[in-house]
Amino acid sequence: MSRISMFNSPLLLGFDQIERVLDQVSKTKAEGYPPYNIEQFGENKLRITVAVAGFAEEDLSVTTEDNQLIIRGKHGEDDNERIYIHRGIASRQFQRSFVLAEGIEVVGAHLDNGLLHVDLNRPIPEPVVREIAIGSNKNKAVSSKTIDMKVDDEDSTAANKSSDA
Repeated sequence: MSRISMFNSPLLLGFDQIERVLDQVSKTKAEGYPPYNIEQFGENKLRITVAVAGFAEEDLSVTTEDNQLIIRGKHGEDDNERIYIHRGIASRQFQRSFVLAEGIEVVGAHLDNGLLHVDLNRPIPEPVVREIAIGSNKNKAVSSKTIDMKVDDEDSTAANKSSDA
């Protein structure tokens, strides 16, 4: 199956990373467990809040791999002595991935009342204006190569006579 690239214009240079990120996001599972919120505080602060009821701090891990924030939850050993009449609280393991833009930093994470909060910082880059010097090739003379073709009068008249026949 061939895929049409959105960034195949010759005017869009260096956007292949964005295309890879879009592929990565489309391959991420669209599972709804555990539910989460993403909040913005001010211009450059974000918070991801994941509902992790029943998970202890040691059951959770928050890592970054390349440009992904990965939150994993795995329960410890289940207490086999308990007898459940109804078990409605999910105790399954999970993995939730978030693709991070370039420059986003994970500031920290904390667990509070069954909610895991992961704080992110998106620094606003200062615009960089750089002047590029324009050089000339006067000192580096590049010789152009041309091919001179001389046509002899005898050859051209012979070629014309043979084409007339």
